[in-house]
This record gives sequence, structure tokens and C-alpha cells, in this order.
Amino acid sequence: MAMTLHVLIVAGTDSSGGAGLSRDVETVAAFGLRSAVAVTAVTVQTHGTVRHVELVAPSLVADQMRAALEANRTAAIKIGMLSSVETIDAVSSVIAEHPGIPVVLDPVLASSSGRALLPPEAVGVLQKRLMPLCRLVTPNLPELAMLTGSLPARNESEILRQGAVLFDPGPGALLIKGGHAAGEHSTDFLLEKGQPVHRFGAPRLPAEMRGTGCMLASAIAAGLASGAALETSVSKAKQFVFDKLSVAAETSSPR
Repeated sequence: MAMTLHVLIVAGTDSSGGAGLSRDVETVAAFGLRSAVAVTAVTVQTHGTVRHVELVAPSLVADQMRAALEANRTAAIKIGMLSSVETIDAVSSVIAEHPGIPVVLDPVLASSSGRALLPPEAVGVLQKRLMPLCRLVTPNLPELAMLTGSLPARNESEILRQGAVLFDPGPGALLIKGGHAAGEHSTDFLLEKGQPVHRFGAPRLPAEMRGTGCMLASAIAAGLASGAALETSVSKAKQFVFDKLSVAAETSSPR
């Protein structure tokens, strides 16, 4: 009997259920796949603030990953909150042992409320140690600026210039999310080595939802796990998140 495809999620918990592992698991399930998990941190948070973060020992994170990979037919890996240099090193070591599995990294640098979730000294390690092992990295505009040591990009030219910086060295592809930009439309940019830039545009919806970055990265990982091409996986993941935001907008709008 064929083993069920799994996505291994390496991320932190969110006690409010708004982001992190909760969002990841429900998203992967929506695409018909199962999840295995490696917990990197336990957080105490509401929808408005992060009150406490307790890091899991890096060796325990690595052991969780290896056990999950041994137990399941893992077809993709999604990485979220890492929180320390040591955890990045541990996760990178396990990833390097499985070069055939596509990895999607959502570089969680801060919470929605603004609390830093990755120390400054870890940003360079993330770029040099982990990103080159990833099939895709999905920064938003503030994260892109932090990763490149730049001011937030103000236009498409600056976005693409900052994206190019992450390619040396860097992942196989970048999906730069434009949700933090201004305007009636939001545009994401898929940069893949040797390929033209692909743009994904959508109307900006009057809705706020935590965990959309987690959802998007997990949905892309689910697509890759199912054997879809990267561009197709991104397109379907974008539609999935858009549909969720559309429902939230309808629910929050006055009757």
C-alpha cells in the first residue's frame, strides 16, 4: 500500500491558533496531505501580542525532524520560526541530509505585533547556511529589507534589486510578497534563477488575517509535495489565501 504523502513542518506554536503550526497543519490538510511536525518554539500569544517565547533545544528540533523523516514519506518541508543561530544550524544539517526534498522557507523575523522573533546575528546565518538549501524563500517587503540590510523597497525596481541580492548566495527561487505595499492591487514577484520574473497580482481586500504568510508557504509546500511545478504551486497557493481573505472580508463587512 502506498504511503500517504507528508509535509514536514518545522515551526513554532501559536497558542491563539492564528499562525504558526496551527495554520500550517490546517493548510496542508486542505490540500489533501498530512503533516508531520518539528516544534522549534512554544509561544504564549494572543491575536494582538506575543507574551513569551520558549525555545526548544536545537538538538531536539533536529531529532524531531529526523524521526519524522524516518517515519513518513515526506515530499516537502516547510520551515517557519527558527529563533536562534543554533536552531538554524541544526535544521540546516538535517536538510542537507535530504537534498531531494523541496524546502519552502518562510523567514519569520518578527511577529505581526512587531516583536522580533529572530536575533540580528542570526539573519546572516539564515542567508548563508539555510537559504541555499531551499527551493523557495517567501519574504514580505519588511523581511526582504531586513535580509538585505536595506530600507523597505518603495517600487518594483527596488524590490527586484533587493531580491537579486538574496540570490548570491541564495535559494533556488524567491517569492517576494507585496502585501505590505500601497495601492489597490497587491503584487507578488516570483524570482527563479534562469527564468523571467513572474508576477502574481490580486485586488487588495479590506480584511486582516494573521497567519497568511504561514498559509501561503504551507500551501506552496503542499503543491510541491504533490508534484506540481513551482509556478503552479505558487498560483494555487495564492488563490487559496485570497479565498480565505475574501471570506474574512465578507464576514467583517457591515450588513
